[in-house]
Amino acid sequence: MAHSNLNAAAAEALAVAIRKRVRGEVRFNFPGWTPGAIGATRGRPVPVGVVIPRDVSDVVETVAACRRHDTPVIPRGGGTGVEAQRRGSQVIIDMSKYLRGVLAIDPERRRAVVEPGCALDSLCWQAEKHHLSFCLAPSVHDHRTLGAVLGRDACSPDLVMAGARAADHIHRLDILTYDGLRMTVGPTSEPELETLIREGGRRGEIYAGLKALRDKYADAIRARFPRVPRRVSGYAIDQLLPENGFNVARALVGTEGTCVIVLHAELHLVPSPPERTLLLLGYSDIYKAADQNAELMEFGPLGLEAIDDQFVQSVKAARIHPREWELLPEGKGWLILEFGGETREESEGKARQLMGKLRGKPGAPTMKLLSGPREKALLWNVRAADLAAAARVPGSRTALPGWGDAAVHPCDVGPYLKDYRALLDKYGYRCALYGHLGQGCIHCRVDFSNREGSQHWQAFLDEATDLIVRYNGSLSVQWGDGMARSDLLPKLYGDRLVQAFREFKAIWDPWNRMNPGRVTDQFSCAEPPSLKRAM
Repeated sequence: MAHSNLNAAAAEALAVAIRKRVRGEVRFNFPGWTPGAIGATRGRPVPVGVVIPRDVSDVVETVAACRRHDTPVIPRGGGTGVEAQRRGSQVIIDMSKYLRGVLAIDPERRRAVVEPGCALDSLCWQAEKHHLSFCLAPSVHDHRTLGAVLGRDACSPDLVMAGARAADHIHRLDILTYDGLRMTVGPTSEPELETLIREGGRRGEIYAGLKALRDKYADAIRARFPRVPRRVSGYAIDQLLPENGFNVARALVGTEGTCVIVLHAELHLVPSPPERTLLLLGYSDIYKAADQNAELMEFGPLGLEAIDDQFVQSVKAARIHPREWELLPEGKGWLILEFGGETREESEGKARQLMGKLRGKPGAPTMKLLSGPREKALLWNVRAADLAAAARVPGSRTALPGWGDAAVHPCDVGPYLKDYRALLDKYGYRCALYGHLGQGCIHCRVDFSNREGSQHWQAFLDEATDLIVRYNGSLSVQWGDGMARSDLLPKLYGDRLVQAFREFKAIWDPWNRMNPGRVTDQFSCAEPPSLKRAM
């Protein structure tokens, strides 16, 4: 059942209904307003309305009003998506203005309870008071919210040693379904699972559906899911397997707002080394750099980043921190390794140990050690400019999203990059290569032009997907599937598991009103139950 498009009268009636029950801001009828003004999303249509709730009660009441008016909803994070996350007549619930608190931090248990609108900078700042960290610092962490991170199961350079994805750091979630059920989900033992099913009601129905889904598709999940540190494509239904603790919270991370709304999250925190040291390695090209990826990881860096010469040229052309690039050693492909310790001597010692081993090898890279806080901050600021630089290069074609967020196993990065470059050359595409090589993640924004035509682009996408499948990798590892890559999922997972994804969404959202048309297609796997039951 596809979602409805509201006419002006229906939209006004919905706005009135929401304003009667909500204390927060209700914004309808705003010509020209564009959601995600700071976002990177390619398609930005105007929604039917935006609600900015002041508290959880406002969220519950907004969803109830939308349900009565049969209108889809989208929980919104920081507007940092790049894969065409929105379209159609939906109500956006933006929690980044008021629901942005860190409600509790338990240093002994290394846990934090956080609202979805909380900016990562705020969470990390408060956790650092206890020498802890959420260990997630994406390049737009100053305005990226926890809700946005959970929506796409985002990653960051600092996750090499502590877990590759946001889901690795989630303990429990307080969630709301479109039909109004609020509950807390997390790891579930088999006795707990059976008890929840026996208790019945809507919650029991959901758990029964999830258990049946797990039992039906367990063998296919084990056989087809990519075994890589970073994998966001599709839904994380592998978290429902017994060996993963039937972790419903982690299964919902990365669902892009298509299943539930997160009201609070209980997070795992990790120790944060007070001292950090950067080691810069310069190679003749990024492929030589990638070939050493597995060996370098044995030295236990906190992060391992890569950039190529085209990326540097793009940043210089865009005049983004031009002087800071003088910090790079000689080369045309670079690795940035971060080491941590309780003291500067400890963190520098780890870096110097690696430097000593590399010096004795043929073709050793050029090396530079950065210990000063100003130098390290400047270089990471430049690294944080990657998306803008790669997407908007003066004098060249605009690079668009659609392909540029793939991952393979860290041991396969070198061979994969060589094959990927050959594929780019075959189709005449250029792009900068950069990313989190410590986790096997490669970013690029391909310089697509309509001159080549959509068939040329689609042929490239098909072969690029085949290449990822050959390496048992993932199509999406940070930016989500959105609408840009969902049609490629059957190649990666097969039709049977794509059907499992549809059934997973239908368990949570049988009316297809939660951010419809994303990840899987917009149609439910069966005729949904009457929406009246949820009203």
